[in-house]
Amino acid sequence: MTWKKFSGEIIHSPLIVEIERAIIQETEKGYHLKVCIGTDSQVKGPITNVATVIVLLREHHGGFMYIHQEKTSMRMTIKERMLLEVQKSIETAYSICDLLDLYNVDLEVHADINTNPMFKSNKALNEAMGYILSMGFIFKAKPEAFASSTCADKMVH
Repeated sequence: MTWKKFSGEIIHSPLIVEIERAIIQETEKGYHLKVCIGTDSQVKGPITNVATVIVLLREHHGGFMYIHQEKTSMRMTIKERMLLEVQKSIETAYSICDLLDLYNVDLEVHADINTNPMFKSNKALNEAMGYILSMGFIFKAKPEAFASSTCADKMVH
């Protein structure tokens, strides 16, 4: 899996090594960190573009993110696509959660799913929430899910 910085710079070391380096560096500067992970997707004809982001928030001092982008030609309903997004976020969260526990960094998994039943994405809300919570992660949906609905949304093309 290729991860890169917002600048486009590719991360050549394993993701866990890069995240640990960032945590140490930011903590030494005196920042308290929180990590938010989210995924968004966009259908363009037969292709679905998917972007997963890991946002490291410095309390009251902005933040920065790592991005993974991929494409799939798999045909999906909106509900399947929402649950694919959640699965990508959970896989990413699971891959770094032990490291975050070690450094006492809070983690949230954000789902680009609307809590308003008027929206199509709402069909996947209960399953997504159950999936994330059952894995032991803190869950945020729209409008609080900025990692997926704002950050990942900007990276999906």
